[in-house]
Amino acid sequence: MKAIPAIDIMDGQCVRLIRGDFDRRSTYGIDPSAVASTWQSMGAELIHVVDLDGARAGQPVNVQAISGILDTVSVPIEVGGGIRSFETAARLLTMGVHRVVLGTAAVTEPGLVKRLIDSFSSDRVVVGIDARGGQVATSGWTDTHSVKATELAKEIKSLGVLEVIYTDIDRDGMMSGPNIESTRQLAVESGLRVIASGGVSTLDDLVRLKNLEQDGVTGVIIGKALYEGAVRLEDAIRILAGDSPARQRGGM
Repeated sequence: MKAIPAIDIMDGQCVRLIRGDFDRRSTYGIDPSAVASTWQSMGAELIHVVDLDGARAGQPVNVQAISGILDTVSVPIEVGGGIRSFETAARLLTMGVHRVVLGTAAVTEPGLVKRLIDSFSSDRVVVGIDARGGQVATSGWTDTHSVKATELAKEIKSLGVLEVIYTDIDRDGMMSGPNIESTRQLAVESGLRVIASGGVSTLDDLVRLKNLEQDGVTGVIIGKALYEGAVRLEDAIRILAGDSPARQRGGM
């Protein structure tokens, strides 16, 4: 199981939001590429990048910052936020992005998901399922739909999707612990590989998520807990690999 550090970009800077609220943000680094370099030096095997401005605008905004990350690190990065056309996704993939994360498009234009998989392979396309109260949210989490997260997961599986990123919006940025049961339910009911996201605040949270590996949970995205120093990336990597970590604090 992978520990995946998150880099959320807004106005070209590395930030974290609370429950996806654009008016409740903390800035942790002016240069996202420097932050990415730090995560790579600590052992990250994959970095999760979100263009927050792009998610709200409906098209990538921070392409220059993403390009800077690609120029700085050698580990794979996945990128989400405002990817709602074939051309946009293809541009990022040909830039060197390892895989794109589709969120809103998976709900509004499922044919795009299939077209991208057919063109680039299922290994380079992942769907982000963001839910509030079990219902799917889109457009930078500003719109909530009647479709349930589990229903969407089953639908996109038929398109060739193999892995999803599941975020409980109410937990995101709150450091209140992940939604273990909803994560497990999504993995079991859909049969998809699931990366858990949102709420991780302690090493014990990671132990609990590690116990879901047999249900199909393959990774954990960690954001605010790393930036606030509540969890060390090296310890997270060891826990999710099945080793015992040193119980110490300290972030970037």
